[in-house]
Amino acid sequence: MRCSFLSLLLLISFGLQSQSAIERIEPASWWTGMHNPEVQLLVYGKNIGDLLPKTTHPGVNIERVSRVSNPNYLFVDLKITAAAKAGDVVLSFTRNGKEVLQQKWQLLARNQDLSMRKGFGNADVLYLITPDRFANGNPDNDNIAGMREKANRSTLGGRHGGDIAGMRQHLDYIYDLGFTAIWVNPLLENDMEAYSYHGYSTTDFYRVDPRFGTNEEYQLLASESREKGVKVIMDMIVNHCGLEHWWMKDLPSEDWINTWDEYTQTNHRKTVWQDPYASAIDKKVFADGWFVPTMPDLNQRNPFMATYLIQNSIWWTEYLGLAGIRMDTYPYPDEDFMAEWTRRVMEEFPYLNIVGEEWFENPSTVAYWQAGKDNPNGYTSYLPSLMDFPLQQAFVKALNEEEAFKSGWITAYEMLAQDFLYADPMNLVIFPDNHDMSRIFRQVNEDEDLFRMAMVYFATTRGIPQIYYGTEILMSNAPAGDHGDIRSDFPGGWAGDPINAFTGNGLTSAQAAAQDFTKTLLRWRKSAEAVHYGKMTHFLPEDGTYVYFRYNDEQKVMVAFNKNNEGTSLDLERFAEILEGVTIGKDILTGTPHVLDKQLQIPARGVMILELD
Repeated sequence: MRCSFLSLLLLISFGLQSQSAIERIEPASWWTGMHNPEVQLLVYGKNIGDLLPKTTHPGVNIERVSRVSNPNYLFVDLKITAAAKAGDVVLSFTRNGKEVLQQKWQLLARNQDLSMRKGFGNADVLYLITPDRFANGNPDNDNIAGMREKANRSTLGGRHGGDIAGMRQHLDYIYDLGFTAIWVNPLLENDMEAYSYHGYSTTDFYRVDPRFGTNEEYQLLASESREKGVKVIMDMIVNHCGLEHWWMKDLPSEDWINTWDEYTQTNHRKTVWQDPYASAIDKKVFADGWFVPTMPDLNQRNPFMATYLIQNSIWWTEYLGLAGIRMDTYPYPDEDFMAEWTRRVMEEFPYLNIVGEEWFENPSTVAYWQAGKDNPNGYTSYLPSLMDFPLQQAFVKALNEEEAFKSGWITAYEMLAQDFLYADPMNLVIFPDNHDMSRIFRQVNEDEDLFRMAMVYFATTRGIPQIYYGTEILMSNAPAGDHGDIRSDFPGGWAGDPINAFTGNGLTSAQAAAQDFTKTLLRWRKSAEAVHYGKMTHFLPEDGTYVYFRYNDEQKVMVAFNKNNEGTSLDLERFAEILEGVTIGKDILTGTPHVLDKQLQIPARGVMILELD
């Protein structure tokens, strides 16, 4: 008894003397066999700044230990050599030569098959999901003790309870429609007071929000999706975090985030990077200004922050076995950092695809960020893909405009004609709508004919199509365009819903027809290699019609639109350069064969996709 009592006294004395405890090590794990053998650990805990870490794990070497102004942080650079074996790495922390504490850190064996996986591409169609609004597969996680915002389905901007379990339960529905990839809006922790459902105010970069599920459930979603032939694309943010992020209570250094003498919001002037006359202050306000007061702007010029963000993206890509990343607000962070972030991620995953969000109507501004673009200012990007906002806006405008010399179909035609600006226009992600804009059915004033034209166009023109969840059943929103309304609940995703779009129960005839139309279109597209990788030739719009072809050596596809209120006859001689030798075209939407002799009749306000023989 006396020995135990003395041991207890010594332990208490040792604890009081050290006053040190590790609360976090991020990343909490890494892998052997990575392209870059180094990883930098952010170590956080009370008064650990003067500790010296050591390890005797074979093949793991501590290369550098860096201290910052805040004594509660250490940054430890490890080198994982080829000799390193997977397992628990014991990190010993000493002060004045005496061990103060130990911490285990996990080293995993890399799955080399996943590291070489092919990213999403032209053969894919992406289904964009806002997880809180898709399906509530586990009502038990709707509210989590200690988290700030509770579920309230009656509030447009509140949390509604959709989760990872809901997505997993409906993977068959997604696959059955013909989708081959899912882009999921952010799932990481957003422990904010309000409006946290959207996921863009991260409060922990290494933790799935418990109201969505767990890291392990996200991993299951990815693996189960792959098994069904559906790729997973993760929505990431490196420009900002949420104001309630854990480090905001105890920043590593004053320059961890971008600060101003008084609150300064970004000017959103995205052209400053390319503008040869732009002032330094305008560039600074754009890049360093905050989106909103609840989203601190991260300072990627801080080397520890830069490494943290790069490693976080690599960690999730490896952990989940991702086929791609969608990077939010791509031009807003430091532009040199974004080049390095993309280079490092693509270096680790050479066949991955990454699409950046550059919401701008001018293709010259969007093209600036794509890999391979020869920019006048010398900026070199490594970003493979971008969201094609210019084409989206031009095509919707073309649908809604009256036909004239400078309006209507010509608006879409001339936007596509500017593809010479892009290094790789085929690798752009194209879309009728997304989570930040009114749904396409609303954008075309709930006109079913124009809706079908939009769906056909974005499924058959050049690029990689993305469709927002619910578009397939004509989901719409009020004209005001409230984001909570745009991101409304998918019917049938909650127990007791009177309409269930997953089963078709309760859908209107128009909704059911749109769902069937989408299924027919996307299932056909899976095998339409001319649409995936073929060349494209389009013809000047004429008399309310617009025609283009997709073709390769094995397949030719003709797409014809007619906005007129009556049927229109096309003179096929005009398309002889593509139609030479072709006698029959089968409409994949109706199954009807058409003899291609001299004329082709397109129905009023109709669209046709003909496989040519």
